[in-house]
Formats: sequence, C-alpha cells, structure tokens
Amino acid sequence: MAFRAAIFDLDGVLVDSARLHFVAWKRIADELGIAFDEHDNEALKGVDRMGSLDHILALGAVSLDLPAKEELAARKNGYYLDALATMTDADILPGATALLASARAAGLALGVASASRNAVMVLERAGLLDSIDFVADAAKVARSKPAPDIFLACAAGLDVAPAACVGFEDAAAGVTAIKAADMVAIGIGDAGILAEADLVFASTAAVDLDQVLRLTPAPSQV
Repeated sequence: MAFRAAIFDLDGVLVDSARLHFVAWKRIADELGIAFDEHDNEALKGVDRMGSLDHILALGAVSLDLPAKEELAARKNGYYLDALATMTDADILPGATALLASARAAGLALGVASASRNAVMVLERAGLLDSIDFVADAAKVARSKPAPDIFLACAAGLDVAPAACVGFEDAAAGVTAIKAADMVAIGIGDAGILAEADLVFASTAAVDLDQVLRLTPAPSQV
C-alpha cells in the first residue's frame, strides 16, 4: 500500500510557535505563584489547553473549580494571541517549506493535526495555509492526543484511509496518537523520547522523504 497523505503536527514540526505557548503559560504560572520553566514545558507538547493547565496546576498543588480553570485557559489564550500577532514566515522551521513541497510533488494530500485551536491562524500568519488541504479542528474532537481522534479526523477530512497516511510529530503524546490511529509515525526530535515512532529525524530539515516513503504500513494496518 502506497502512502496517499502526510499529516503534520504544527508546533515544533512546521512552525516554531511552541515558544509563544511557553511564554503565555509562563505568565499564567507566574500569576499563580507556580514555578514553571522550559523543562516543565516539555510535558505540555501535544497536550490541549485544559490538559496543559491541569499539568501546571498539579506542579503547584493548586486546586481550582471548573469556572476558574476556564477563565485561566481563556486568559492564557489571550496572551498567546497577543504573541501570535508577532509571528511571520520567519517562524517557519528550517526545512518545513521544502518538506511540504516535496510531499506535494510526491502526490500526497497534506493535512495538519494540531492540539492548538488556533492552528488555522498560525498557518495564516506563517504563510503556509494555502499549502495545506485540510486542518483538523481540535475543538471538534472528543479526545486530545495521545488519543488518535485528531489524526483520524484529519484523515477523514482528506478522504484517505488512516493506513495510507504518514504522520509527523515532535511530541511523544502525538506519536502515540499516530500509532493509535494505525498510521506510520515519523518523529521529529529526540529519538529516546520518540522511541515509539517508526522513524525519527533530529529536525524537520533532516527529514528524508524518500526514506519515509519507503516505509510500509504494518500488516495489521492494511
């Protein structure tokens, strides 16, 4: 079975908006008096907004009711949108534009499956939206990564069977989600952290698409 679609996570794979999320979450943590640094932020990769907030609250042993948590999540999103206004095509990760072009030239449909509810805006700011055929809406799936829902929704939006998709992720939770969707998983980053992936590259710029396309789904996926 040949691959028919490539599905990409957004932050850390195509664009460097992860730094904007960190800055926004750091502001929230500081307001709550919770110690939060870039090492702590690693655990938030691929996690949705409320899940990220729960993680930060747990770091500070802080318990809040749902309305208070929703207010904090909305405030964080406001901080993120303020920072997002500064994003340009300079925030596209090295190799991302070439990877998308190569995947398109190989005849693949292109999708984005991101935990961010601002994925379309990020793609617009970076000038990549016209390169993408379908963006899965994190707000419309029942479960966030590591559940497979967002990748399955993207495959459905592209009208491609999951087994004919290859997914690209920089987070362990995202790789787990890809595998749970019965797709081949390509990790971007630390091979130790992304050990569940079928193939790992150190960065987006290092991706060898020809090597990726030589992979085949496991028999159970066909």
